[in-house]
Amino acid sequence: MKRKSMLMTAGVAMALAVLVAGVAISAQDRYTVKVPGGLAFSEFKGYETWQLMSISHNGTKFAAILGNPAMIQALKAGIPDNGKPFPDGVRMAKIHWNPKTKTTYPGSPLVAGTLHDVDFMVKDSKRFADSGGWGYGAFEYDDATDIFRPGNTSDSPPQGNDAKCGFACHTIVKNRDYLFTEFPKR
Repeated sequence: MKRKSMLMTAGVAMALAVLVAGVAISAQDRYTVKVPGGLAFSEFKGYETWQLMSISHNGTKFAAILGNPAMIQALKAGIPDNGKPFPDGVRMAKIHWNPKTKTTYPGSPLVAGTLHDVDFMVKDSKRFADSGGWGYGAFEYDDATDIFRPGNTSDSPPQGNDAKCGFACHTIVKNRDYLFTEFPKR
């Protein structure tokens, strides 16, 4: 009887170990996601620690716009307001969240809720010569599955599913080297 109980316990423990390992293996590695013919999430590894450039709210989503050290250095040097283009190698990440109201906090502020998407830009004038020297990548996030996917034409705004997906929109700020984000005084 004791032996049977030990075997059953060992069997249950092994089944749980296999189940846990299967869940760990099936979790998405976001750094494998890539925009077809364009930017890969892996090109922006570590973006979470970049410095805040600015914030925005478009009426439906909050965004934090982050820049790699080269981008922050360029902004501090006055680019693009001084008319100079950004150097190759600058990178940006724009993280969008759906807002939520925190009724238990004083003033019931709107705060960042569920993650919506992460967008990236990189300046590489050789690789992206036909889009003002900038490559773009939009990665939609599904909170229910904890999975990122490349943006597509059914998203809002629609994404062309390539590294030039943001270029058409950014042409209206060509005189700012295609950059909407301003670097406010700190």
